[in-house]
Amino acid sequence: MRSHNKQVGTTLLELIIAASILIILASAASPVLRHTIVRQKETELRRSLREMQTAIDRYKDTADRGLIRVELGSEGYPPDLNTLVNGVAVGANSRVRFLRRIPLDPMTGRREWGPACDPDSTSWGGGNVFDVYSTPRATALDSTRYSEKNLEGRRLVPGCSPRWPSVPGHHESNPTKIV
Repeated sequence: MRSHNKQVGTTLLELIIAASILIILASAASPVLRHTIVRQKETELRRSLREMQTAIDRYKDTADRGLIRVELGSEGYPPDLNTLVNGVAVGANSRVRFLRRIPLDPMTGRREWGPACDPDSTSWGGGNVFDVYSTPRATALDSTRYSEKNLEGRRLVPGCSPRWPSVPGHHESNPTKIV
């Protein structure tokens, strides 16, 4: 009988080479994974913005039809986002809510949004919520800051937003300009 004295297994050099290849592959996949996560957050951000802007539009519709009482000078927009959640009185015994809850901002993980007003309104700089935007100063994949754009991708000035485009579902008021 002959004895086979061959070693079975891997050498240290083979293990180092295999580990090096795995590290190179993992480092190449890391930016792609990070990019995918950011893209998912931006998709969720657009969904949250659309949800709030739809609620603002529904509030505006209800106010324009005279079904709810609004403050003079608000042009029918909600005074804040909490009004959309808490609802407003309609008639003697009922309330209408426009949002179940304020959505989470996926970029911050909080329910805090920057309210923007209609730049052409008489209550410029506050007093009504015409639009919303995400508050972090981080940069999006398209090289703009999250805090400087709304759902349509228009650039915003904190505290005031551009007017809605003339499309069905969005409202433009005709405020009296103070000169």
